[in-house]
Amino acid sequence: MAEVEAVQLKEEGNRHFQLQDYKAATKSYSQALKLTKDKALLATLYRNRAACGLKTESYVQAASDASRAIDINSSDIKALYRRCQALEHLGKLDQAFKDVQRCATLEPRNQNFQETLRRLNTSIQEKLRVQFSTDLRVQKMFEILLDENSEADKREKAANNLIVLGREEAGAEKIFQNNGVALLLQLLDTKKPELVLAAVRTLSGMCSGHRARATVILHAVRIDRICSLMAVENEEMSLAVCNLLQAIIDSLSGEDKQEHRGKEEALVLDTKKDLKQITSHLLDMLVSKKVSGQGRDQALNLLNKNVPRKDLAIHDNSRTIYVVDNGLRKILKVVGQVPDLPSCLPLTDNTRMLASILINKLYDDLRCDPERDHFRKICEEYITGKFDPQDMDKNLNAIQTVSGILQGPFDLGNQLLGLKGVMEMMVALCGSERETDQLVAVEALIHASTKLSRATFIITNGVSLLKQIYKTTKNEKIKIRTLVGLCKLGSAGGTDYGLRQFAEGSTEKLAKQCRKWLCNTSIDTRTRRWAVEGLAYLTLDADVKDDFVQDIPALQAMFELAKASTSDKTILYSVATTLVNCTNSYDVKEVIPELVQLAKFSKQHVPEEHPKDKKDFIDLRVKRLLKAGVISALACMVKADSAILTDQTKELLARVFLALCDNPKDRGTIVAQGGGKALIPLALEGTDVGKVKAAHALAKIAAVSNPDIAFPGERVYEVVRPLVSLLDTQRDGLQNYEALLGLTNLSGRSDKLRQKIFKERALPDIENYMFENHDQLRQAATECMCNMVLHKEVQERFLADGNDRLKLVVLLCGEDDDKVQNAAAGALAMLTAAHKKLCLKMTQVTTQWLEILQRLCLHDQLSVQHRGLVIAYNLLAADAELAKKLVESELLEILTVVGKQEPDEKKAEVVQTARECLIKCMDYGFIKPVS
Repeated sequence: MAEVEAVQLKEEGNRHFQLQDYKAATKSYSQALKLTKDKALLATLYRNRAACGLKTESYVQAASDASRAIDINSSDIKALYRRCQALEHLGKLDQAFKDVQRCATLEPRNQNFQETLRRLNTSIQEKLRVQFSTDLRVQKMFEILLDENSEADKREKAANNLIVLGREEAGAEKIFQNNGVALLLQLLDTKKPELVLAAVRTLSGMCSGHRARATVILHAVRIDRICSLMAVENEEMSLAVCNLLQAIIDSLSGEDKQEHRGKEEALVLDTKKDLKQITSHLLDMLVSKKVSGQGRDQALNLLNKNVPRKDLAIHDNSRTIYVVDNGLRKILKVVGQVPDLPSCLPLTDNTRMLASILINKLYDDLRCDPERDHFRKICEEYITGKFDPQDMDKNLNAIQTVSGILQGPFDLGNQLLGLKGVMEMMVALCGSERETDQLVAVEALIHASTKLSRATFIITNGVSLLKQIYKTTKNEKIKIRTLVGLCKLGSAGGTDYGLRQFAEGSTEKLAKQCRKWLCNTSIDTRTRRWAVEGLAYLTLDADVKDDFVQDIPALQAMFELAKASTSDKTILYSVATTLVNCTNSYDVKEVIPELVQLAKFSKQHVPEEHPKDKKDFIDLRVKRLLKAGVISALACMVKADSAILTDQTKELLARVFLALCDNPKDRGTIVAQGGGKALIPLALEGTDVGKVKAAHALAKIAAVSNPDIAFPGERVYEVVRPLVSLLDTQRDGLQNYEALLGLTNLSGRSDKLRQKIFKERALPDIENYMFENHDQLRQAATECMCNMVLHKEVQERFLADGNDRLKLVVLLCGEDDDKVQNAAAGALAMLTAAHKKLCLKMTQVTTQWLEILQRLCLHDQLSVQHRGLVIAYNLLAADAELAKKLVESELLEILTVVGKQEPDEKKAEVVQTARECLIKCMDYGFIKPVS
């Protein structure tokens, strides 16, 4: 029985192969192979599966299957030739040549084999020629580079050629086999920056995607030497060495995604020891005074990228545990550095932030509470160990460390703030006469006051000190930070009107000072950045945001700053946050009246809404922002580099766009200023919430705008996917509805757009919404389908057997809702005009079809009636038998009544169509004209 079934599966596979369904054919042959032990059948099945492999470009599998067939029958000419084809595609020309040579011996007169022999022979000769010339080129390059008397131009050219060669697999292998690693080490020994850079970049290319080479290079160059090269002050050198280390790590850890087979896999068995050694040296770099700020940044970047798990579903977090145990104190030392102290390590502006990010990633990568408790204890011991009444610098390092952790894992930072003496030390440092102490303390207070409970403590204990510093300091850096600290404390109650932290009018005064600094272009950008950050906090207050949008110069100054600072992520984030606050596009918790009453009864605080946070005021603010040119600023911000424009900032921008698009009257202005184009990247990349918000804003624009103007050129095709993503049951009804309106508008433009919508698999979702109980959703979905049926592939879906698509459209024609009827009748008119088969199918899907058609032909609305008459004409024209059935019904009487009407301007189309129906009946000879 198994043998019979195997033969049947083979025949089934052959049929699939003839129909060019190679995946199904492969599946049938694979199932048959499991059922048979007959050698002749096995050889045939392997040979056939090899043919499928060639067709699907699975050349390794094809070569393997052909080899198995040859093992059974060494003279299997088809298997030999198929293996030859597979090996040729895999670049193994010498082996392919042997196979086709055997084929030509077995069948000398076969022209195909002779032609393949000639072609492979030519290819092999060319490969040998190139190989020989490559070997010479490699030697020549090293000779030029290592010869001190070589001309500078020749050296530069040789260096660039070597780098390019190292990036290609064949070139990298040639360099490696021609003693290239030793020669590259000689280049490193020259200590000449341009030669060292060329050597590093060549080594980087050679390590990429090759585990064995990466291991040899790591051991030959040595990790301590690589780290010392990365530690230099030269930014370009530091980055190049960082890329080399990343290439080595990727190859050793398998992150290069390359499949290692045969010798390559056998050469390197375990890379964990090497990876651990690299991590250990990177951690040592963090605390070495010999390492430059650039080098420290690159070490932190490598740790950030390679230590935490990329997918939390992976159970193994041993790399993170190793770094926590052996390197957390070193990372904390970097976080706690104070640039103005003489003991400070060399830093860049980003070093401490990168260290905070690393702490955050490590903390998030921990799997359980004991691991997190261990992490917290190390931090506590480090900070408390720094407190020293005799040494103020150590205290400063401790507070700076807490400040850095607060910018990383905030929950951990909050726990550390609860340590005995931490908050008191912050307040005490504020009162210090040394400016460095004040600067660190103010920044720490800013980071600490995000939680309302902490803010309350600081308001009680530290606000008077902050005000004192603000009034007395002459240092602009401290003054502006103190202002931001006051701004943050003033906004600690968020949007809750009942939790205003300062006296009436105080926050407005702070905001006024921020606006003043913002408008003062003589102040440097860095200082003005802090002013925007202050406003980002203060605009949570409704009075502040209302005053701000009325201050047109301040608004425009902020927009200009955003346009000019697309390389500064803090400014972009602060501007986006300020705009979110001004448009009230942040998430607001729904207030449940019963819970409010309960809270009042239990004397709990109930959040209050500011009168200026009501819809009328928000709409007015949106109008003012649009008038001030907010769209051009947003469009500039969206173009910023992805490393600067973080996913969180993208989400904020998407929220702002959605708020600005709320009023249909404003959408024309948004489109005119380039808002449509700017929204597309926000809808395709970013956080899930951000993408949904941007897609919703796109839907609002696409629903009412001319797509050719809103999304010119090829951009219009990029709009389809975000709109289709909104056709999801997890999205709310308004998002579904506006997405359907947008798709309706797009599908009415061109068949290419209809094809794009179809390819994005939107059709099943549109059909689902046609079943909806909600009238507007059902109407929008039916209108969209009315446009989509013009596309050939959609029509084919209606023609296919075994579905109720046509039945649904016919039944929707009988709905009471005029708009649904109109759209469904339009779809049916176009379907029946396109295919006669659908005319016949319409009469079979439901017994009510004739009654529904008659109701359409008698409809009060002329557009619905006209579509009904077009359907009637299509049915009459499709088939004589069907026409006879219609003439024998009451439809003839309806057509006669309508056709006899005097055609005025409004009814002309209706009367004309009815008369065409009657003429068709006369053509069949079913009726005769009255003389």
